[in-house]
Amino acid sequence: MDWYTLARWLHVIGACVLLGTGSGIAFFMVMAHRTRDAVLVAHVASNVVLADFLFTASAVVIQPITGIWLAHLLGWPLDTPWIMLSIGLYLLVGAFWLPVVWMQKRMRDFARDAAHTGEPLPAAYHRLYRVWFAFGIPAFAAVLAIAWLMLARPHL
Repeated sequence: MDWYTLARWLHVIGACVLLGTGSGIAFFMVMAHRTRDAVLVAHVASNVVLADFLFTASAVVIQPITGIWLAHLLGWPLDTPWIMLSIGLYLLVGAFWLPVVWMQKRMRDFARDAAHTGEPLPAAYHRLYRVWFAFGIPAFAAVLAIAWLMLARPHL
């Protein structure tokens, strides 16, 4: 396997992990939330936090490394407009994702506390969930836009 094939493969796998883990986390968190069962939410949120740490964080590190590597191997300047737009969108995703990681941990903790005491999920959990959900929309849309830019490489 040559370096280009390896770099491209790693970059594609990273993109799949970002899209797959992001959409999977969102799906399972929404489904758990809809039950309003603090025990279930605590369990799912714990797994969501773990998955974000193991998979999303790994892909977040790998993507820019493999992207820069690919651009170098192909002789594409990083100031190519579609690459610059991709980088800008990637930074936007990060600006939404970092607070989301914190929110997921807080929602997990709220749910654990409620499960431990037998109380319903507190209002603070529900407020945080709404913000978490709202942050996911532009972040996921930006990830989809980046994937399109990588495939289409439009002349901007």
